[in-house]
Amino acid sequence: MTYRLITTNNNHPARLSAGRSHTVTTSSSPSHWTPAGFEEEALSARFTDLHPALGKRQAIIESARCLYCYDAPCIKACPTSIDIPTFIRRIHDDNLEGAASEILDANILGGSCARVCPTEILCEQSCVRNQGDECQPVLIGLLQRHALDNAKFESHPFTRAAHTGRRVAVVGAGPAGLSCAHRLARFGHDVVIFEAEEKAGGLNEYGIARYKLTDDFAAREVEFLLEIGGIEIRHGQRLGDNLAIAELTREFDSVFLGLGLGTSHSLGLTGEDAPGLMAATDYIKVLRQSSELNVLAVPKHAVVIGAGNTAIDIAVQVKRLGAESVDLVYRRGEAQMSATPHEQDIARANGVMIHTWARPLAIDSNTDGQLSAMQFARTRVEDGRLIDSGETFSLACDGVFTAIGQGFDDASLSDVHAAGMARSGAKIEVDTMLRTSLPGVYAGGDCIARGQDLTVQAVAHGKLAAEAIHHDLMLKVEAA
Repeated sequence: MTYRLITTNNNHPARLSAGRSHTVTTSSSPSHWTPAGFEEEALSARFTDLHPALGKRQAIIESARCLYCYDAPCIKACPTSIDIPTFIRRIHDDNLEGAASEILDANILGGSCARVCPTEILCEQSCVRNQGDECQPVLIGLLQRHALDNAKFESHPFTRAAHTGRRVAVVGAGPAGLSCAHRLARFGHDVVIFEAEEKAGGLNEYGIARYKLTDDFAAREVEFLLEIGGIEIRHGQRLGDNLAIAELTREFDSVFLGLGLGTSHSLGLTGEDAPGLMAATDYIKVLRQSSELNVLAVPKHAVVIGAGNTAIDIAVQVKRLGAESVDLVYRRGEAQMSATPHEQDIARANGVMIHTWARPLAIDSNTDGQLSAMQFARTRVEDGRLIDSGETFSLACDGVFTAIGQGFDDASLSDVHAAGMARSGAKIEVDTMLRTSLPGVYAGGDCIARGQDLTVQAVAHGKLAAEAIHHDLMLKVEAA
C-alpha cells in the first residue's frame, strides 16, 4: 500500500478530529462579543493557505534556480541543518521521495516548518540569489512543502535500530518533544510522551495562526511521526499537577523536558480583569480548535498589544473573522518589532493598523464594567532609555488581546527534586548538549534560554537532546 506523507484533501480519518470542538462562548469571552454574521463558507475562504502550494511545473522551474552551492549558506542558516541543495536537486530530478527523505532525516516536522518558518530571515535570506540584480531568493520553503506534500512512501521512511532496552520519558508533545521522541525511537529506545492537552502537537496544534497550518495538518503530521513505532503518548499528564520529575527519573532511564511556555504576561494595569481583555494565545487556541468559524464571538473594535508573531497572528485572524477595526500597538518602533517585515506586511494587507511608540497607560470601562477603551502614552528613546513623551491618546475598543510574551510555568517544577534544577532567569539552564543540572534530565524548546522561539528551533533542540541522551545512555552500557 502506498503511504502518503501529507494529503491535501479534506477526507481525513475521523479519529484525527475526534477531540472536542471549541467555540468562544460567553464562558470564555465577554457577552457583548457576538459572531460577525458571515456565512461559514465565506469565513472558511479567509482561512485557506497563506501561501498556495507550488504546482509540479512551478516546482521544477523554481528548483532549477538553485546554484547547488558547495558551501551552501542556506544550510548554515537552517536551525535543523537540512541539506537544502540536495533536496532541491532531487526535486528537479523528479525524485520527490528522495527529496522528502533528505528533509525528514534532518527535520521530522519539516512539513509544518515549511509552512510556518520565517524563511525570509533564515534560509532564504542567506540564499546567494538574494542579492545584487536577482529578483528573489530561491523559494526554499515552498519547495520543501512541495516535496513533503507530494512524496509517497510504501512505509515510514525510517526504521528503528535494534532495541536497546532503554526507556525515555518526554514531557510535552510539542515540536521539541516530538522531534526528540522520533530521534530516540530511531536509535532503538522506547519513548513515553507525557502531554497535558488532549491532542499532541503543542504550538502547531494550538498556537499557530489557522491560515498558516490549515485543516488538521498538525494532527496528520503527528500521526506520520508515530509510524516509526516505539512511541507512546499519554494525555492529561501535567508536570506539577499529576506528574513529577522525581517520579519520572525513577521510572525512566532519561527524561527530556519540552515544556514550552505556559503563562501569558499581564499588562500590570488596574482593571485588567475587565470583560473584553484576554491573552491572545487563549483566543488563538480556541480558534484553531473550532469546527465552525461563524459561531466564534469577535469584538467589533479590537486592540492588540504586542510586536511579535503572536500579535500579528491574532490581529490578522480577528480581522478576518469580521472585526470592523483592529489596532496593533507597540511601545517601540517598527525596526524593533520581533515580527518580521513580512509578517508586518501581512497585517497591513489585512487592514490592521499598526501604531508604534506607544505603551498601555490605562483601561477604561463603561457603566456595565465592560471594556470600552484603552489609553496610551506616546514614547520615545532618550539616552538609550524608553520614556514617555508626555502625550497621550485613546483607542475606543470592546476587545483587547495581549501578546506581550509568555512565561515559564513555575508550578511545573514545584516538586522538591525539580526545585534543585539550575535556572537562567525564568528559564531552565542547560549545557551545550541540552543537559540540565539534574543527572539524566535534558530540556529544549521555549523553556530554555537558547536560540529563537521558533518551531524549527524547538525541533533542532529535540534532535540535539536525543543525540545527547543516546550518547550518554550508550556510555553507561559500555561502562557496565
